Amino acid sequence: MTIRQMATSPDEGVKMNKDTQRDDSSMSPDQTSAWLSSRLEALESRIAYQEHWLDTLDEAVAAQEKRLTQLERINGVMQQKLRDQQQALQDVDLASPRPEDEVPPHY
Repeated sequence: MTIRQMATSPDEGVKMNKDTQRDDSSMSPDQTSAWLSSRLEALESRIAYQEHWLDTLDEAVAAQEKRLTQLERINGVMQQKLRDQQQALQDVDLASPRPEDEVPPHY
């Protein structure tokens, strides 16, 4: 049953918006009770549905947060490896003789 269907009172001639109050003088106590019971059931169903999606989204956010933490850790390790490799290349460059430092063979 949709919200629009539930917003219609048991007596088909009286319609209302879902947030407005109705004039209960046209309904018997049994009809009012049944109508309120159906409204309560619909609201409980909507809350349960929203709670389900809230839990689902919460799990997704937690998984993304965990993955982000892993990626940040991997990124830090990779940056350190890159720095180490750059330093090693600089050390090799400094250790090997450069062409301008070599003495020509005829001296």
